[in-house]
Amino acid sequence: MMVHVAVQAAPFDVGVETERLSALSPLTGGVGLFVGQVRGGQGLRAMTLEHYPGMTEATLHALAQEALARFDLTGCTVIHRVGRLEVGAGIVFVGAGAAHRGAALTATSFLIDRLKTGAPFWKREEYDDGRTIWVDARETDEEAARAWMNNPTA
Repeated sequence: MMVHVAVQAAPFDVGVETERLSALSPLTGGVGLFVGQVRGGQGLRAMTLEHYPGMTEATLHALAQEALARFDLTGCTVIHRVGRLEVGAGIVFVGAGAAHRGAALTATSFLIDRLKTGAPFWKREEYDDGRTIWVDARETDEEAARAWMNNPTA
């Protein structure tokens, strides 16, 4: 399978996922990766991610298929965690394999930019002082996603 998409509570293993992606095709010359994690600071203790089951997986799969075709990838992996994640925990793994590094790295950027605003996830931050805050998409994330949609040749 050239596309692997998962939404899961369990941690992912970056080494295992990278190895799996590298082994998909003998034409793979480079693998681009992005691993996102819960960033601490200002008393942040944890983040809880909720999603819309079925719709979330379908959205991630559609984005992965788009990247596969758009960047001529040899493989693509998108894993997004849900549930309560403490500071430092991995949230998302995005990997793209391609014949050349440029396509792999560009596809990785495309995927993370598009899923940040296009996938149905809801994030709630939990602070040391007991506050909880639902997090909206940042305008910079929206701009990055729009740039990919407005430039079909990128």
